Amino acid sequence: MSKLPVHLEVTHRSGRARAGILRTPHAEVLTPVFMPVGTQATVKAMAPDQVEATGSRLILANAFHLYLRPGHDVVARAGGLHEFERWPHAMLTDSGGFQAFSLAALRSIKEDGVRFQSPHDGSRHLIRPETSMEIQNALGADIIMAFDECVPGMSSHEAALAAVDRTTRWAIRCLEAHARPADQALFGIIQGNVYPDLRRRSAEALVPLDFPGYAVGGLSVGEPKDKMIPALSATTPWMPEDKPRYLMGVGTPEDLVVGVALGIDMFDCVLPTRLARHGTVWVGDGQKLNLRNARFREDPEVLDPGCDCQTCQGGFSRRYLHHLVRVEEFLAPTLLSIHNVRYLVRLMEDVRRAIAAGTFPGSHRHVVPPDMWALLERELEARTGA
Repeated sequence: MSKLPVHLEVTHRSGRARAGILRTPHAEVLTPVFMPVGTQATVKAMAPDQVEATGSRLILANAFHLYLRPGHDVVARAGGLHEFERWPHAMLTDSGGFQAFSLAALRSIKEDGVRFQSPHDGSRHLIRPETSMEIQNALGADIIMAFDECVPGMSSHEAALAAVDRTTRWAIRCLEAHARPADQALFGIIQGNVYPDLRRRSAEALVPLDFPGYAVGGLSVGEPKDKMIPALSATTPWMPEDKPRYLMGVGTPEDLVVGVALGIDMFDCVLPTRLARHGTVWVGDGQKLNLRNARFREDPEVLDPGCDCQTCQGGFSRRYLHHLVRVEEFLAPTLLSIHNVRYLVRLMEDVRRAIAAGTFPGSHRHVVPPDMWALLERELEARTGA
C-alpha cells in the first residue's frame, strides 16, 4: 500500500487510455474522472447532495477566490473546506496561477510571485508560491496544486520558455513550503504552451521532484485544436505511468474523449454549470440544446430520454424548462446543471467501461467531430509505443 495521501491504481488499459482507482483520504474515485468546479466552495446552483447524486466524488474549489473571500483563515477555523461546505468526499484546490493569468490587466508577475489588485475591492496583494501553499494547507483539500505561471495560448516560444522555467523554480519552493504532505497530495503542473520541446523540458524538470501527481496546465487557453491536441499528445509520454495525470480546465465531451485517449485521468471545467446558467444542455452524442429557443415552448419531452439524472428522471419537460429559463427562475440553472454535470460523469462511466472492454477510443468516435478525430488518430499512430 502506498504511503502517499493520494495514490492511483491503474486497473485497465486500452491503447494509451487508462482506467483505475484514485485513492484519497476522503474517497476512492474511479478514473478517468470529470470533476465539477466549485470555485467559491460551491458547485454553482447545486446543493452538495445534488452534486453527490450525479455520481461525483471529487470536486474543485479555488484557492485564489477563497483567499479573497471569505479568507482561508475563516475556512480553516470552520474545520477546512470539507466541513465548511459540507462535502464528505474528495476535494482539490487549484493554486491561483490560472486566476492570476486571467487577471492580466490587474496583475504583474515577478520572480517572487504575482502582485495583483483585487477585482472586488481594489486591495493589493502578493501571492508567492509559499503563500499559495499556506492558503491551500489551510483549506485542507485532498489534492492541492503547485503555483505556476500560465501564458496565453499561442504565446511566443521565448515567453513560454520563461514561464516553464519559472514554474519549475516555483514548484521547488512549493515543495519546500508544503506543510501537510501526509494528508494533502501536492501535484506539479507541466507547462510549455503549444511547444512539444518545452512540454518535455517542463516534465523532465518536474518528474524528478517526485510529486504524487502531475497536471498539464496552459492548454485550452486560446490555442486552436490543431495545436492543443499535438501538445497534449507530446506531454503525456513524459509523465509517470504510476501517478495520476490531470488536464486542467478542459470539459467538453469531445475534449474529454480525446484527453482520455491520450492518457489523461482527471479533468475539470466550469462549462457544465456555466452552460446551464445560459439555458444550454448537452444531449445525445454531445449536441447542445438551447432551451431559450421558441421551438421548446410546447415540447413535452424530457431533456434526454436516455439520461438517468434527477432532472430527466423527475420528468421535467423541455417546455417547463424553457419556461423557467425564459422567466429567469432560480430553479432553471439548478435543474440544467444537474443534467449537465451528470452528462459528463455518465460519459466518463461509459468511457471506463469501454477501456475495460478494450474497445476505447473507437467506441466513442461518435462524440468527437471528424476533424478532431483525424487529429487524434494521427497522434495515436505517430506516438504508438511512446
